[in-house]
Amino acid sequence: MYLRMYLCYYLSMSDIKRILIIGGGFGGIRCALDLAKKNIPNTKITLVSDKSHFEYTPSLYKVVTGRSPLEVCVQLSDIFEKTKVDFLTDEIIKIDPTQKEVFGKSGSHYKYDFLVLALGSETVYFDLPGIEEYSFGFKSINTALKLKKHIHQMFEVHHDSVNKEEIVSGLHMLIVGGGASGTELAGELALYAKGLAMKHNLDYSLVTIDIIESAPRLVASLPDKVSKKILARLHKLGVNVFLNRALEKEELQNVYMKDMTMKTKTVVWTAGIKTNHLYKEIPGIVIAKNSRVEIDEFLEAIGFRDIFIIGDAANTPYSGLAQTAIYDGKYVANLLYAKLSNKKTSFYRPKKVGYVLPIGHGWATAVIGPIIFSGRVAWWLRNIIDLHFFLSILPFKKSLHSFQDGKKSCDSCGTCAEYQE
Repeated sequence: MYLRMYLCYYLSMSDIKRILIIGGGFGGIRCALDLAKKNIPNTKITLVSDKSHFEYTPSLYKVVTGRSPLEVCVQLSDIFEKTKVDFLTDEIIKIDPTQKEVFGKSGSHYKYDFLVLALGSETVYFDLPGIEEYSFGFKSINTALKLKKHIHQMFEVHHDSVNKEEIVSGLHMLIVGGGASGTELAGELALYAKGLAMKHNLDYSLVTIDIIESAPRLVASLPDKVSKKILARLHKLGVNVFLNRALEKEELQNVYMKDMTMKTKTVVWTAGIKTNHLYKEIPGIVIAKNSRVEIDEFLEAIGFRDIFIIGDAANTPYSGLAQTAIYDGKYVANLLYAKLSNKKTSFYRPKKVGYVLPIGHGWATAVIGPIIFSGRVAWWLRNIIDLHFFLSILPFKKSLHSFQDGKKSCDSCGTCAEYQE
């Protein structure tokens, strides 16, 4: 009798299809939640992330400029509460597609029948001397908080200084990279620095915020007239923009370009990202010339029928954006549901993206298909988009609570409030 019960249990377990999702970003979360909602029989959904929380990266610049990390950080346990998703925190160090097994830094092994890779991107410094050592990154809550603390320290340290040259150097903030992240940060920082200067009794005219961009215009992925609107807005906020300038190296308090040198104690690097290094270490994975993973018409890695690539690493037309990662996650969830339910599968069709870039409080520029508009309406649209995303991953009360708490200020120096690690 007991042998029969054991055999029945073993056979039922062997029929279960294990869906393993690696990455707790936009794509991974969307894929896991959608799969859980479909309630596919005999499936086990597991998501493994190297962080216990999700980071809403489009709003990272707000953390630097005094807003609460709650507007950016959501615990994954809250997202997957009361769902059929098993969430684990572990850093993945190896993937063996032959044995269908994934290895974590913790020593744990994870078997799968279907593997969804949503690992995101990493910062790249293009081998420029001193950049990684002396500049501040801008890819995570941790790096955003470090930058915030440093900026506050610069204002605090120079509060009683009488050396004007030292003050100008200390209050000079240089952003390398004129893409979406760099321009959003510069616009918000221009307004935030005014408040800091007042609190520390410093002359705001001594504060300098610069953007260095190697391309001939800002946010080169957008139409030229939108780049000009962003440039005009930044100039109105007092931000200096240097186009066609590439950084060559950085030292302790100096940055060097081909034809000029700047003295600063604050360099923020937003200029480059690369595909997560782990993709290149997976045997059999085909990497395209642009360093992304080659995929077929089902977002499957070329040569594999059980490994899906979503988000930043997929070699698709609009990869690299949060909205594309979300779209990819939805698609793969639908595809796996079709596969496991013996239903017809559909090809992946890239979805055109829209852009809404806030440049300082109360102003944004939006590009939605052929429609382009700027100002406060676009800024409110961006806020609605942010709130809508929170509502899509959390229960209504929790999402509203998180979004509202994120609006609160959270300063971090002696004159303001004490910084909390």
